[in-house]
Amino acid sequence: MTPVSLTSSNLSNTKLAPLDRAKQLAATLLSERGEASGALVARQLHEVLGALGAGDRHGFQRYLATEFQPDRAALRAAAERYVADGTTEAAAALAQAADPPRQELLRRMNMAPGGTGTLIAMRSEITAHSRHEPELKVLDADLKHLFASWFNRGFLELRRIDWQSPAAVLEKLITYEAVHAIKGWDDLRRRLAPDRRCFAFFHPALPGEPLIFVEVALVEGLATSMPPLLSQDVEEDTARLQAARADTAIFYSISNCQDGLRGVSFGNFLIKQVVEELQAEFPQLKRFSTLSPVPGFRRWLMRQLAEESNADAALLPKLARDGWWHDPEQSEPLRAALMRLCATYLTRRPSPGNRIDPVARFHLGNGARLERINWLGNTELRGIEESFGIMVNYLYDHDSIENNHEAFVRDGTIVRSPDVDALMQVTYLKPRGHSASSRLSPRPS
Repeated sequence: MTPVSLTSSNLSNTKLAPLDRAKQLAATLLSERGEASGALVARQLHEVLGALGAGDRHGFQRYLATEFQPDRAALRAAAERYVADGTTEAAAALAQAADPPRQELLRRMNMAPGGTGTLIAMRSEITAHSRHEPELKVLDADLKHLFASWFNRGFLELRRIDWQSPAAVLEKLITYEAVHAIKGWDDLRRRLAPDRRCFAFFHPALPGEPLIFVEVALVEGLATSMPPLLSQDVEEDTARLQAARADTAIFYSISNCQDGLRGVSFGNFLIKQVVEELQAEFPQLKRFSTLSPVPGFRRWLMRQLAEESNADAALLPKLARDGWWHDPEQSEPLRAALMRLCATYLTRRPSPGNRIDPVARFHLGNGARLERINWLGNTELRGIEESFGIMVNYLYDHDSIENNHEAFVRDGTIVRSPDVDALMQVTYLKPRGHSASSRLSPRPS
């Protein structure tokens, strides 16, 4: 596209429609080489973008996605040169020719104050349109590529959040909690009590904005249900004594705060660093485990039970009864079958269209072991809707994390405890294709 020179008329042109003005400033920004002038144009561009309506913002996103493409002739020439001689110099030239000018424009947009936050918000908005407009996926990919560098672990700061943290940060915890909703300030205060910990990653470009946070309960033994972790009737002195006696740290909620940073991994670094922080503060801690949801189980199970040939299809009418989980006479007859089926779900062989549970993928990919499956660990509405109330412990054992991680990444091996295997043997029906081994090696998905 034709470069646009930076002139006083370009910078002060207010006759253009807002969307056209934004496009003009974007083209001007890419044409500039001076850092000071580029920062000025970037600031003006963000001011214009901030005043655009949703439709015009969408139009600007389409403009970014469809313009600023690599020079086709230069790219072809670089590719032909690389095919011809295959040198490292030719490879570098090919990579440079393939780098879209759009990425450089996005880098320059980031020079303005608040530029990073604006670009994160832009990527969040793209999600609503990219499914129906594939051309937007290139812009999404460019933003994700840049964010992966800008939000590298080396730039992140781990902070503990407690009751003395700024009110604005505490309010964001209530807003962003995505696993177990925080029901007001009393609930939040309990989660920040002496026998609880909350840690978050922050980035210098987003002061006061947590990127991801984890909530931890310090307890004795392996926690198997949510109510004891979220109870609000513990005195502060009692909570301090409980922390001193604790031998287990339970990670019970991990929440990503910025939708525009989806796909940029923070959680694995967060858990590992929080383990180090907790070990330093509480040397008596022996176990580090999660108490996790199983968000895909109910959806998967209902598909399985809908098949006429499924031997467990008789469960359907029983599961349809409202409130069965509150009535032991109705729930106990379902326990063995649902626990077996959940164990099968979490250890089954992945196949196209039949992927591993997302929470399981995260923890197993971080090197955790599938340790225990817990009956009615969460009977809140969301827990019933996702997994009929079943929850899971993933155990982070320091001595086996790396081996577990390598096995899972290499060939999809799911490391699990003998207790999980036992669940699959307790009823009349053995899951097809599974052995009694404590390790299952499915095909990579």
